[in-house]
Order: sequence, then C-alpha cells, then structure tokens
Amino acid sequence: MRLELAQRLISAVLDAGRTRQSKPLAAVVVDAGGSIVASARDDGAALARHEFAMAKAWGSIALGLDTRELVKRADANPAFFSAAATLLSGRLLPAAGGVLIKEGEQLLGALGVSGDTQEMDDACAMAALEQIIR
Repeated sequence: MRLELAQRLISAVLDAGRTRQSKPLAAVVVDAGGSIVASARDDGAALARHEFAMAKAWGSIALGLDTRELVKRADANPAFFSAAATLLSGRLLPAAGGVLIKEGEQLLGALGVSGDTQEMDDACAMAALEQIIR
C-alpha cells in the first residue's frame, strides 16, 4: 500500500461524507499486514471514531472480507465473533464500513470508515474506492 494512494482514499472518504451530508467521519487505511498507512478524522468527529474505523479496516484484513459480509456472518455465528473480538483484543468490529482495497487480484490493504450509520460509513468507503481504485 502506497502512502499516496492511502491519502487519496482518505480524502475521497471525507469528501464523500460531506457530499452525502453525513456526520463527521474518521477513516483509516491499513496495509495488507494490518499496519496503519494513513488516517484522518473530520472536524467534529465523535470520540473513538478513529478506533472504530481502525477496527473495521483491521477486521477486513484479518478475515479477508468486507465488513458488511462480516456483519452477516456475525449474525449467523455470534459466539465465534464474540470470542474472536476478545481474542483479538477488540481489534475486530463486525460493522459495515470496512472494505478491502485491491488492484486486480492483489490485496493492498483495507479502508475503515466510522462516524455515521453503518450504511453511510459503507457508502462513503465504497464511493472512495470507486473514485480512486476502480
């Protein structure tokens, strides 16, 4: 994951949030190993939004899925996800707004967004990916 790409994704997320009149967002990009490459939070973003965004990005990388899919799996198997969240020291948040970042088939990292509803967070993440990657 290149820093320049991560920064462009972060800017695109915040722009998407403003365009959609979302609540202030936080966004985090991690590389394929789960390390933070870039992060930002919009003015007025609520307490802990950065941590929620990080957990969404990290959960996507750790399990290899966008978090909207993790939500479905967590609903079907809550005991596993509760244990996984404990085992992983709270770094896993099965809530929509975390998406894998790929160029072709190559996994570059993940983007996590938090600050509004799960649906809005996810919409802003997807808008950023579509604008910058696809």
